[in-house]
Amino acid sequence: MGDVVRMTKMHGIGNDYLYVDCRDRDVVADPPRLARAVARRHHGIGSDGLILLRPSEKADCRMEMYNADGSRGEMCGNGIRCVAVYAFDRGLARNPMRIATDDGVKTITVTVGADGRPTGATVDMGVPVLDGPRIPVAHEGRVIDQPLEVAGTTWHVTCVSMGNPHCVVFVPEVASLDLAKIGPRFEHHPFFPRRVNTEFVAVRSRTVLDFRVWERGSGETMACGTGACAALVAGVLTGRTDRRATIHLRGGDLEIEWRAADAPVAGGSVFMTGAAAEVFTADVELDRLYAATGV
Repeated sequence: MGDVVRMTKMHGIGNDYLYVDCRDRDVVADPPRLARAVARRHHGIGSDGLILLRPSEKADCRMEMYNADGSRGEMCGNGIRCVAVYAFDRGLARNPMRIATDDGVKTITVTVGADGRPTGATVDMGVPVLDGPRIPVAHEGRVIDQPLEVAGTTWHVTCVSMGNPHCVVFVPEVASLDLAKIGPRFEHHPFFPRRVNTEFVAVRSRTVLDFRVWERGSGETMACGTGACAALVAGVLTGRTDRRATIHLRGGDLEIEWRAADAPVAGGSVFMTGAAAEVFTADVELDRLYAATGV
């Protein structure tokens, strides 16, 4: 029998990942390959990617995230809620906990149900980045409701980084969009030098938004926490929303708040609140998984 790795499947409102605890011992020799294997939905376990828990000298643990195509992601909003719930449920950390990411250390408060078990979390996602080269996009300064031609259509885009790059597009409705066709055209557009996550957002009211997302490296997912944060920031910047709103994603709802700062069109940290749940924990033989998935 080959290497066996204990994996926990968790999801934050349908945004699902396989989690591996590597705090005491690095049991994953090739994270990109494992991410591609576990992500295969009909041949493997099925997920939007892989998240590793690593030790950290400045936080309770460190989150290392890989997309379904094996590429490294800087930050994952739904994923970090799941890491917090995992750590809280196993007594590894208590409120408020600190989790290190490629986008810095985030502070999280886990919510607990009547039975004492964790049900979700509120995350301080930090201050959004609006300067074009830092997002990054091929533009100096802010990109707010700027026209961009993609797939033969002119869209108006607002670009935000929440630790990873986002392009927010406001549309009349989201249900009929052919994301499988237009999503990759946004992701690989030369305007986005490191590719991009694209959010298509319909405004129901100043406090309620409908949302679909095409994530770089994973395709359309049920939810994207950093994308929901970017959507609210874009809504405030374009005058469409208040600073606090409920975001309806395919997998469930997130409550997002962009706390005000001194400047009227700037702000402090963005806070995200939502559910997180554990699905199962199992020991997986890697040779069999790789053989079954062809990875």
